[in-house]
Amino acid sequence: MTPWEHLDTAAVPGGGGTLRLLRRGTEYSITLGRNELMNSRRGGSEEALANLGCARIAARKTPRVLIGGLGMGFTLRAALQALPSEAAVVVAELVPAVVAWARGPLAVVFGGILDDPRVSLQELDVARLIGERPSAWDAILLDVDNGPDGLTRASNDRLYDAAGLAAARTALRPGGVLAVWSAGPDRTFSRRLHETGLVVEEVAARAHGKRGIRHVIWLAARSGRA
Repeated sequence: MTPWEHLDTAAVPGGGGTLRLLRRGTEYSITLGRNELMNSRRGGSEEALANLGCARIAARKTPRVLIGGLGMGFTLRAALQALPSEAAVVVAELVPAVVAWARGPLAVVFGGILDDPRVSLQELDVARLIGERPSAWDAILLDVDNGPDGLTRASNDRLYDAAGLAAARTALRPGGVLAVWSAGPDRTFSRRLHETGLVVEEVAARAHGKRGIRHVIWLAARSGRA
């Protein structure tokens, strides 16, 4: 078997550990310690995050969508395919190296989607954009730190605790949806979503094909009309 080639290393801000970018032939992987965070051949559940979230706002002509976490671009690509030409998509990525990889060694994976005129890529914590102003977003798609049970930054917990979910609810327009990706189920998080006053649905999504690892996506809608 072809061995993995180490391409680059990057520190996660706030003492969240070290990311490694690896390549094996045409396959790419980003790891944190012994944990693989993402792989260029397994993006099915990240695509489902966008497809499920965007389906909830399909009737809106000029939707504003916030994506937390750039990753390998699977969520962004699926969102762009699902959204109309008048949409605006803001992607918040905390780790500068992940942005650099997207425009460098992972450019072949991204396939030019960062150049879509609907896209604005910002190197900052997505929590900042969530908290900036109320009723700003039709959909918020979060794929940050492996989900509510994170691996990297303790400060990411504020996205998923009661206060963070309340902030996300406030940031949504009436009828908007918060979609959250997770590596696995989390009953405590599900309960917090319900307690926030959002209308919640939990969906299983495969990482790859019909037999890939099963991940979880929560769809939490704010009541009301746009």
